[in-house]
Amino acid sequence: MQIRLPACDTNAEIVKYTVRDMSNVSENRIPVVIGGGQINDRPEDPADGLEPLGLMTEALKRADADAGGGWLAEINLLAHVYPFSFRHQGDLSDQLAEAIGAKPEICFRSETPSGDSPIKLLNTAANHIGSGEIEVAAITGGEALRTEAGRVKAEAAAGTTATEKMKQAAEKRKVSFTQQYGVITPTELYPFFENAGRAAYGQSLEVAQAESAQIWSLMAEVASQTEGAWIRKRASPEEISTPTPANRPIAFPYTKLMVANSSVNQGAAFIVTSLARAKAAGVPQDNLIYVGRGAAAHASRDILARETFEQSLSMRVSLEKTLELNGLKTPDLDHVELYSCFPCVPKMARRVIDWPLNRPATVFGGLTFGGGPIGNYMSHAVICMMNKLREGGRHGLLFANGGFATHNHTIVLSRDRDIAEKFPHDFDFQHEVDARRGAVPELIEDYEGPGRIETYTVVYGRDGAPRFGVVVARTPEGERFLSRVAGNDDVGIAALTEGKTEPVGRLGSAAKRDDGLQYWTFAS
Repeated sequence: MQIRLPACDTNAEIVKYTVRDMSNVSENRIPVVIGGGQINDRPEDPADGLEPLGLMTEALKRADADAGGGWLAEINLLAHVYPFSFRHQGDLSDQLAEAIGAKPEICFRSETPSGDSPIKLLNTAANHIGSGEIEVAAITGGEALRTEAGRVKAEAAAGTTATEKMKQAAEKRKVSFTQQYGVITPTELYPFFENAGRAAYGQSLEVAQAESAQIWSLMAEVASQTEGAWIRKRASPEEISTPTPANRPIAFPYTKLMVANSSVNQGAAFIVTSLARAKAAGVPQDNLIYVGRGAAAHASRDILARETFEQSLSMRVSLEKTLELNGLKTPDLDHVELYSCFPCVPKMARRVIDWPLNRPATVFGGLTFGGGPIGNYMSHAVICMMNKLREGGRHGLLFANGGFATHNHTIVLSRDRDIAEKFPHDFDFQHEVDARRGAVPELIEDYEGPGRIETYTVVYGRDGAPRFGVVVARTPEGERFLSRVAGNDDVGIAALTEGKTEPVGRLGSAAKRDDGLQYWTFAS
């Protein structure tokens, strides 16, 4: 009989554990990753591609083979990341178990297609093993947006992208305040963090873009040497940062090569078991990768209810607590995976842990080049980290992010047994974030009058022309408000994008127009 867990809320969930006496740890309670498998499915006709169930099934079979075979029938816990594509198919847990011949006692999927899901599921599986509840767990995910787009018959929707799907989904919901201003998807929202961060770091636009391009170029280099990556091609910093017809501007200051590539068909799976079970099955010692402790923390789902845009307290707590819990410092890390949907995320993360700019921030290739299968990217990163540690080194850190820099979960994988002798544990550190969080500016939705820019972006069309700009600003009293900049406002768009003067901190004013929105005008 399967246990169907209640849908996992990304802010809470499963069971809160207390660390037990570790004076005599049984190898039955030490979690290890023993195998992983990935699949890239790219037939000539995208419509012929696999669906999520097929991708996950094949990835699990490959993970089983990597672990030595015979594990799928022994799975006690089977969890999969909620696919963003083919969502009408619902929960695939039962079908997946049947497809691989498994009869897990615990079988579920994540609540949403959130980028932190694979690391949360890994931490959860390690807790179940550490508590003695299970012996073998499998985590998987598969995203088939390429297949789904290929099967759409209507010409207008034939090229539906993940961004367009998000917009369609958002339009079916109640229109939020930010959506009224055209800020709907991650593509439009993440530049708020990028532009605020650049100003806070004291960088010019040129220097900030060079940092993003350097990080992304190193990711392309890693992807070019990674079998599971979707785009195995090097890209220079100049190619990444320079707008061209093939690398059009998306939302300022990001070009196409700086954003996640979600038009993929990718699946990944990994198997976690106890050290005792792995030894009994004859898994080679060099193939055993120990699971360290992790830490999760979250920001408000409403980005306008954040204290600031230039940093993330929940990200900081997740990263710092993970290092602390595992007794590690940044120089101890041989490899890292810093989530990379947009440059602002690894840029914020590398500043928390002081990760050098000249070292790759990925083991998979990043969401542009490795591939951006929505919520399942970090499953690929887990497998690549496992492989990297098998080749050499001691410790690897995996930082996952979901939502709009909202959900953060970090964990360590290691060659050291001691790091895995601490399960089960409570990985929820939201209380620490809440205790340290500062005041959130009041939002004034209908404000007209003077203000100072807090952050901003400009959204572009497929032709590379600006469609509109959006400014987040503060009143003289410190309240927060939104304003729009018309796409044909050449002076306003240039002031936001030319890089001669930093727009963040500049004065201006907001006034309502006939469409009911406030529009920004710079002070002379």
